[in-house]
Amino acid sequence: MSTIVEAMTYLLKILYSFSTAVGLPYYGVAIILLTILIKTLIFPLTYKQMASMRKTVDLQPKIKAIQEKHKNNKEKANAAVMELYKEHNVNPLGGCLPILIQLPIFWALYSALLHFPYDPANASAHLFLGFDLTKIYGFALTYHIILPIFAAATTYLQTKLTSPNASTDPTQKTMLYIMPVFFAYISVTVPAGLALYWVTMNVVSIFQQLFINSRLSNKGKKAI
Repeated sequence: MSTIVEAMTYLLKILYSFSTAVGLPYYGVAIILLTILIKTLIFPLTYKQMASMRKTVDLQPKIKAIQEKHKNNKEKANAAVMELYKEHNVNPLGGCLPILIQLPIFWALYSALLHFPYDPANASAHLFLGFDLTKIYGFALTYHIILPIFAAATTYLQTKLTSPNASTDPTQKTMLYIMPVFFAYISVTVPAGLALYWVTMNVVSIFQQLFINSRLSNKGKKAI
């Protein structure tokens, strides 16, 4: 993990230097650029994840039919479902990969922000839109509460876009409401810079998801 933290620190320094060069000497800008960079790099994985999820949704009637057919033999039902996935080139665990990739990035950024060597020549570099990116604001009802509110709102939208069965699947419906609350809580207990990263990541994810949904829908129409 220390290597990832060092890499994250190095990237932030480079992006801060870039933002300074273009007249925006703020680490907040560097964090936003870093987030966009990360989301762009893992976009191919995200696209594959969503395509796989869409196929899984489309296969639900067949899966239910298999489960009904082999309701007295779970092993046979599971084997038949896995065969169905294989036939349609669906990886049921494919959705985990982007999440697994982002988790070490999230914690590495957390560690990097906690111990980041901010530019001593620019005392305001760690300030951004009224936030001290190094500070944990907690639950105080001040202007800064807007960041966890944005974290919750964008998490809700992003989860809703990526959960096509949220209205009918009890598990997805639960996650749709639990995840925003969870990340709102996280956002008030970590440095504001990390909350900014999460909000930015959600916003980028929302736009990416809209693009993916549109593209997959168009592919589905062509297939019909």
